[in-house]
Amino acid sequence: MTDAQQGRVLPVTDLSLVVLVGATGSGKSTFARRHFKPTEVISSDFCRGLVSDDENDQGATKDAFDVLHYIAGKRLAAGRRTVVDATSVQSDARRQLIDLAKQYDVLPIAIVLDVPEEVCAERNAARTDRADMPRRVIHRHTRELRRSLRHLEREGFRKVHILRGVEEVEHATVVTEKRFNDLTHLTGPFDIIGDIHGCAAELEALLGKLGYVDGVHPEGRTAVFVGDLVDRGPDSPGVLRRVMAMVKSGNALCVPGNHENKYGRYLRGRKVQHTHGLAETIEQMTGESEEFLAEVREFLDGLVSHYVLDGGRLVVCHAGLPEKYHGRTSGRVRSHALYGDTTGETDEFGLPVRYPWAEDYRGRAAVVYGHTPVPEATWLNNTICLDTGAVFGGKLTALRWPERELADVPAEQVWYEPTKPLRSEAPGGQDGRPLDLADVRGRRVVETRHQGRVAIREENAAAALEVMSRFAVDPRLLPYLPPTMAPTATSHVEGYLEHPEEAFAQYKDDGVARVVCEEKHMGSRAVALVCRDAEAARKRFGVDGATGSLYTRTGRPFLDDDALTEEILDRVRTAAGEAGLWDELETDWLLLDAELMPWSLKASGLLRSQYAAVGAASGAVLPEALSALQGAAARGVDVAGLLTRTGERATDAAAFTEAYRRYCWTTDGLDGVRLAPFQILAVQGRSLTGLPHDEQLALLDRLVEHDGSGLLQTTRRLYVDTADPESVRAGVDWWLEMTGRGGEGMVVKPVGAVVRDGQGRLVQPGIKCRGREYLRIIYGPEYTRPENLARLRSRFLNHKRSLAIREYALGLEALDRLAEGEPLWRVHEAVFGVLALESEPVDPRL
Repeated sequence: MTDAQQGRVLPVTDLSLVVLVGATGSGKSTFARRHFKPTEVISSDFCRGLVSDDENDQGATKDAFDVLHYIAGKRLAAGRRTVVDATSVQSDARRQLIDLAKQYDVLPIAIVLDVPEEVCAERNAARTDRADMPRRVIHRHTRELRRSLRHLEREGFRKVHILRGVEEVEHATVVTEKRFNDLTHLTGPFDIIGDIHGCAAELEALLGKLGYVDGVHPEGRTAVFVGDLVDRGPDSPGVLRRVMAMVKSGNALCVPGNHENKYGRYLRGRKVQHTHGLAETIEQMTGESEEFLAEVREFLDGLVSHYVLDGGRLVVCHAGLPEKYHGRTSGRVRSHALYGDTTGETDEFGLPVRYPWAEDYRGRAAVVYGHTPVPEATWLNNTICLDTGAVFGGKLTALRWPERELADVPAEQVWYEPTKPLRSEAPGGQDGRPLDLADVRGRRVVETRHQGRVAIREENAAAALEVMSRFAVDPRLLPYLPPTMAPTATSHVEGYLEHPEEAFAQYKDDGVARVVCEEKHMGSRAVALVCRDAEAARKRFGVDGATGSLYTRTGRPFLDDDALTEEILDRVRTAAGEAGLWDELETDWLLLDAELMPWSLKASGLLRSQYAAVGAASGAVLPEALSALQGAAARGVDVAGLLTRTGERATDAAAFTEAYRRYCWTTDGLDGVRLAPFQILAVQGRSLTGLPHDEQLALLDRLVEHDGSGLLQTTRRLYVDTADPESVRAGVDWWLEMTGRGGEGMVVKPVGAVVRDGQGRLVQPGIKCRGREYLRIIYGPEYTRPENLARLRSRFLNHKRSLAIREYALGLEALDRLAEGEPLWRVHEAVFGVLALESEPVDPRL
């Protein structure tokens, strides 16, 4: 078997622009169909057909290639491998494609089909649409191809595969290879270490503090070095020896810094200036063996500009990298990763002024880098610089990932006097720049961990922006909005629109065996962010003076009086201290989901003006009408039917008045105000939404128990086994007893908190089942009449349920991002999404 018959293996990078080069008839289209997905291939013939309805219309070639380049650009921008099926035998045509690859920072790869001219001519003759193609065209293509073969790499192609002859083309195999920077399959945990600059003793101390023993972590953690291993410090050989050994053994990864790049060029014999610490490294390496120097040269040559890790959630590079460059491969990407971007100006120390790319960063991945010394490593828009100036007498810093915890060791001394003193403050802060309108404007798609992509329509975003900008509390104190709650399925029990049997049945169908029924308080949904003190609020949320917030489910403050709000927060804070929750939960802040009563302090005016007006009008008019009708009946007038209906309406009106009055009572300051917490949503470093509800309620019982002010109120509950008829009956009886004496109803929740059904879909976090009398406020005084109940039973619940699940997923995402310390704009992307979905059209009575 010949080498051609054995088959050439052609490695092709997963994100690249593949250019098929060959004369017409060389088999490019057949090759493309055999080795690439149909969606990856863009054919010049197909594009001619798009613009002229004739794939062989050479007069449409210019327009066809405009279309081809446009489509290819869109695919490359989206991170999709693209294969161009055109002759591409002319250098001008190839140059345009190489420029396109450079524009989108992907590798240009050429696959050349060098097939004899006679074969090409025979194939064209056999095609009815090309039978009359002049032989001179094929001859010209072949001549131009042969002239180009030696120059393809110099033109800019990073890989060139030349297949000579029909056999070699037919037996070739294309193998997809990952980019060197794509390590998304590695999930850590990682310890990312900042600029070392020859500080070998500090490196060993930091590795020891992180738990490494002779370069190996007993729990399998991987060290990741952000570059600048050498120069300026006392022992660059020692640092290289440690790092190289860890990388070789698989216990570490390393990206190059600008100092490694310069030293590598020196080792390759390039002319470089011996400045910025390079002279010290050269001197320290003079005593090393030639074998070690060769190992260093090979190590430095093999370093990749940046790594994308942990499923795309983490990017590590030396000088920082905007999102558009993540996972890309080009000289421009490598330059930014090594040196950053400069404005073209110099500062008073003669150093280049660097463009503050991190201030505008809005990427999903956290970017961890070094290069520019800072006194403290702080998060800025989901980026963090770990160069804390160890060689300048600062400290050597590491970031534990995914924990997002920092560890550091102090420098033993000032090893090198900096040209520019370290800034007194690190840039940005916990939340970086203020929220940007571009973060929320227009149609949005929010990536969530529990529900995938949640779309926000443009019109909904506009409505949310109006509320958020005009009425909401300080966005720094608005880390979460609760989702809307789905009602139970419509009941067919006589006289009832909602009944708990339906809720229990739904959870049973979803595979939820144990649920908790929580009393629904006569109040309004409230979220309380309670910080341990003003310093904790300033440190985590960046506010001065306030110690938290208390707001409605649309983000509006409950009270206009800030002092009264602070008094409520202080009572909760004191109770948390007495209950020992601050220390037990290891937190300086609590985020609580609760009900604030009466319903509510802000809505009581609405109750009096709207609902009470209905009751008052009915109470004043109906008795007079009833008296007049009774008099008419006594005089022998036949008004029996009207008299009966009026009597029924009077009874309904009285029931309506009694229903709304239960939700409105007089308060004086905080006298008469009650707060009933039913879930701790998050604490410092943790989202608690996955904590089972029985454990949640036990913690909150302690909080209420230790409240000496009378503000906090317990949430009564009953546990039900959905598969046990007696348990279900007990749950129904509990609801009937509670609503029978005027209670609003209950919310049924899976005890296990965040739950999925047998098909992996999120289960509703709670189903509300409202009492018969309470629903008079929602549907009107006469809703219980048989004809009205029959009409109302045609409720459409699917949209409401879908809305509840989407808002729930966004809320979970906001809490995860908050707990992980992500910047404000990332948290608010999900919070804003909940508010936007609230403007979707849905029956407000559901």
